[in-house]
Order: sequence, then structure tokens, then C-alpha cells
Amino acid sequence: MSKNYQVLAKKIIDIVGVDNVESVTHCQTRLRFVVKDPKQIDKAALEDLDEVKGVFFGSGQYQVIIGTGVVNDVYDAIEKLHLVNAIYSQETTTTPTPDNQKSPLQRFMAMLSGIFIPIIPVIAATGLFLGLQSALTNNQVLQLFGTSSAAIPASLNTVISVLTGTVFSFLPALIVWSTFRYFKGTPIVGIVIGLMLVSPSLPNAYSVAGGTAKAIMLFDRIPVIGSQGSVLTALVAGFLGSKLEHYFHKHVPNVLDQILTPFLTMLVTFGIMILGVGPVVHWIENVMISGVEGLINLPFGIGGFLIGAAYPLMVLVGIHQMMIAIETSLLAATKLNPLITLEAMYGFANLGVALAMILRAKSQKAKANFIGAFSSQLFGVSEPTLFGVLIRYNFKPLVVTVLTSGIGAGVLSVMSVAANSYGLAVVPSYLMYIYNVRDLLIYTVVSLLTVAVAFIATNMFAIPKDILKSDQVQPKIVDDTIFSPVSGKSIALSTVNDPVFASKMMGDGIAIKPQEQGPVKVYAPQSGQMSVVADTGHAYGLTTNNGVELLIHIGIDTVSLKGQGFKVIVKPGQTVQKGDLLGEFDSTVLKAANLDDTVMVIVTNSKNYQRIESEPNQSIQSGAALLAIQGRPEMTTATAS
Repeated sequence: MSKNYQVLAKKIIDIVGVDNVESVTHCQTRLRFVVKDPKQIDKAALEDLDEVKGVFFGSGQYQVIIGTGVVNDVYDAIEKLHLVNAIYSQETTTTPTPDNQKSPLQRFMAMLSGIFIPIIPVIAATGLFLGLQSALTNNQVLQLFGTSSAAIPASLNTVISVLTGTVFSFLPALIVWSTFRYFKGTPIVGIVIGLMLVSPSLPNAYSVAGGTAKAIMLFDRIPVIGSQGSVLTALVAGFLGSKLEHYFHKHVPNVLDQILTPFLTMLVTFGIMILGVGPVVHWIENVMISGVEGLINLPFGIGGFLIGAAYPLMVLVGIHQMMIAIETSLLAATKLNPLITLEAMYGFANLGVALAMILRAKSQKAKANFIGAFSSQLFGVSEPTLFGVLIRYNFKPLVVTVLTSGIGAGVLSVMSVAANSYGLAVVPSYLMYIYNVRDLLIYTVVSLLTVAVAFIATNMFAIPKDILKSDQVQPKIVDDTIFSPVSGKSIALSTVNDPVFASKMMGDGIAIKPQEQGPVKVYAPQSGQMSVVADTGHAYGLTTNNGVELLIHIGIDTVSLKGQGFKVIVKPGQTVQKGDLLGEFDSTVLKAANLDDTVMVIVTNSKNYQRIESEPNQSIQSGAALLAIQGRPEMTTATAS
């Protein structure tokens, strides 16, 4: 690892709770905890850690957003701690949450994600091939070199078509293979079934639809054609085939399993799909595609606005994965994908919001988080922005993203802009439009305007007040000496008559039994700022100039006197010097009420120090040394008396 993340890993596990974690895994951007009780986790403490961009509970998992790359190192550090059950996983695998703890929608989303994400790279690559083909065979481009598209040899065009056409020609085979893989079938059986669905021996579905070929009439009644471009048919075939394979594995004798199970799986699956299920499913898919296209093409960009505005919310609740299936169907049927164009405005809106936060933030820690989120968003990883910016402080930034994403998408739908692939977002997404100069120019202008509008709207309406405050500089943990606020006899804190103080639950320190009768003056035990001044006069909080947090508590249960017998001199926030008078109390009033007048001097941030030394059973005067505080060796910069 380039950086040691052991300390961060330990802090995360401590906050989540070792006993609370059933398992932990990770994906590209976040740690995913399966926990017994999410309510036990201090969300604010997690978000306060430097590398944590946000925290979110969803899909049955407590998700801690770290960021691309870094999350791998943090997970490795967690694994090396050997404190919790670390199960390595990627987005492309099933989550460790038991299926019976997921809703049907969550299981469906996980299925679509697991099936389609593995084939995204080859579809994105094919889109780039198509874009380069369009750019390099464009007559205007070729004229710069003194030639034209007519001069390109037919043989070269044929070779290029292998690069641009293979994936979409055999897309059903890829989907059946991935579906088999997801449902733990034998992937090679799946890919063969998929190839059967697009076999050259069957009439091509596109040719039949175009009228240049006719379906085969099986038994003179059943029309049979190939399944080119049918994503839904491939999904059904993959699901059905994998389940049949599991069934045959259980019922076929072991000696015949290796041969008979693949035979029966391929035969029955292909037969069912060809004999009616395939055409029906393909018809349903065409209706679905027509519906999506109808929504996109609603007049005045209304459909585009609805899609662009809804997409951020879909990502937020985790149902955006189902859009991949629709996009794949659009690509297979039309070779274009207008849906990803509209969804992409979400990423550009996020850039505008994050950029505004970066420029306005005075908190250096918040600014660092925003810069990390902005950098990830540039390449399409939106979770750090979504959880670390849009919903972390308030929901106004999310509203800005929703509206600006919708407006940008509405404009693009009016202009009928469409990509030729999917899988690329924000900066890389421009590559999906190089096939068409017009669409590339419009997409570029609208995307940049979306960034600008989101930036302006965020500055005007959505900057949270929290980030406008400078970070408080924490004082260095150094050695210090605390002086007695009153005169009397020192006694060990563990002997006082209050279990909270005696157990040192509030921190380490010492107690003093005043020897004076009547009024007792209370002096500042060190120089610093008054953090607490009780109206009743029974308690004072002081943060010293060296960062020691002190509590001076006068008596036990003396709050019940409601200020009777107490006099307060100072105010909260007041700066005092060692020996300044803070107030006074009358010990006779306390004794008359049968209350203990012992004065406790507690270091409430004791855990920051290596040792707090005191001497009980000593007569001590106000202003005399009472506690010696030793800072941790690596932090010590001064020496106490």
C-alpha cells in the first residue's frame, strides 16, 4: 500500500463495533458492512474521519464511502486486523446479505447488476470502434488527406466490421453466458445456448423485420427466427437454462451427469425458447423499447427532464442498475442509446455542485472531501459526491442536482442526441459521440452548461453553513500542570461519595475537601477559556491554553440548591488567567442541606494523555500545584513542573 491505513481501519472498526459486524466487503468506492444493529453506529463519528466521504445504510448494508483506489487499501488494512469477518467482493458479485433479508426489488437489482456489469467493457469498446469508424471514414475528414470514403477498399471495410459488429451480433450469447455465471450454472453451456439463439442457420431477426427474409415455419405452424438484438430473450434463456441445469445435476445419475446434463439443458432450453417463449418475450421487449422511446420523445423535452431528474434519485436508492438492461435493448434494437445521454447529465450536475463547494468551503477538511468527490466524479464515480456532498449536509445540493440534471436532459431530448454505447460517464462519455460531429458538439455544450448552471445555483441556494466555518485548530497535546482552585486536603478521586466521579467515568483527576468554614473562593487552576459556567455556580468548565479540558465540580448533588449559597464571577467564553477568581460558595449552606462540599477537579479529556499524577492526603493551598499531566511521548513539546 502506498499509505498505511491501519489506523484508519482500526478507527472504522471501533466505531462500527467489532461485535456488531457480521461481515465486511468492498466494491469500487465503499466498504460494505453487514451489521447486527445499524443504530449502534455513531454516524457522525464515521463521517468525521479524514478519508470517509459519507455514510449510507441501504440494501441491508452499512456502507462507508471511501473512494476509488483508497477503498482497496483500507479494506486490506481491515483484513489484516483479523477483527471481523472480511469477505472480499466486487460489484459484480452477489452481496453477502442473505437473500431472505432483501426485498424482491433489491434481489432484482442485484441480479441485473451482476449480469450486465461484466459485459459493459466490451459494449463500451464497441462504441469506441464505431465512433472511430465514423470519424475516420467521414468524407470531410478524408478530404483533408485528399481522398474519400469511396477509395476505402471493400476488404478493409469488411475487416473493420468485425470490430464494430461482433458484440451486437452475438450479444444474446454474451448475456446468456453472464446469466449462467450469475446463477452459478456452467458458463460454457450458457454461451453455447446463446450462440444457438443467433445461429446463422436461423433467419436473422433484423432481416425478417426488414422484409428481406422469412421465418421458418416449424410444423407449418410455429414461426422460428433468430434472437438477434433481443436482450430479454437472452435473459429468460439464461435464467431458465441455469435452473434446468441445477435440476438435472440433482436428478441425473452421477455416471451420466457430465454428458447428459449439458445435453438435456441445451436441448430443453433451446426447445422452449424456439417453440414460442422466445417470440413472446421478444414482443414484450419491443413494447418496452417503444414505451421508453415514447417517453424520451415527449414534446418540449418533458420526457428527457423526467428521466434526467429521476436518475439521481434512482442512484440514491440503488435501482439505477435496471437502466442497463433497457439501454442494452435500445442498443441492440437501434444501435443508438439516447437513454444514457439523458442520465449522463446527473454526473455533470454533480461536478457543478462539488466545484461550488470546493471554492466556497473554508473548512479545509470539508474542502479535501469535496476535491476527492469532484475528482472521482470526473470519471463517473458518483457515490463520493452523492453521499459526501449532496445528502451529507442538507438536501439542497441534491435538489440542485435533480433540477439541473433534468433541465440538461430535457434540452438533449429536444435535440435528439444519442450515444452509440454505454459504460462511459462524465469526461470519458464524450467518446460515445465521436461517431457524429453534430451530437458531439451539442452534448459538449449542454454538458458544460449543466455544470455552470449547477455551480451558480449551488452558490445561490445550497451552500451549507457548516463548510463556511474554518476548522478549529486543535491544540497540541503537551505536558501541563494544574493548580488547586481551593484550599483544603487532597483526597483520591476514587474515594468520593459519587460513583460517576469515583469510577473516573468523567475523567481522571483529584478531589479536595475544603477546610474553610463559610465562604470558599474558587480560583482558576490554569490560564484558558471558560467553556462552561453553570448558572447555579456549582460547576465550571475550563479549556487551558495547552488544550487540557477541566471540570471543577463543587460538591455532590449541589445542583439541587439552584444557586443558593453560590456566587458566580465569570461568564462562559471568558478568557481567564491562572489565579483569577471564578466564584465562591458557602460551605455552611451545603452542610445545612446535608450535602457533601468536596470539590472535584477532573481532566475530562484524560484519554489524550499518557499519565495524570496527583498526591492525595496532602494539605494544599489554592494556587499550589495539584495535578501533573504528562502528554504522550510522540506529542510532547514541553515539560511540566
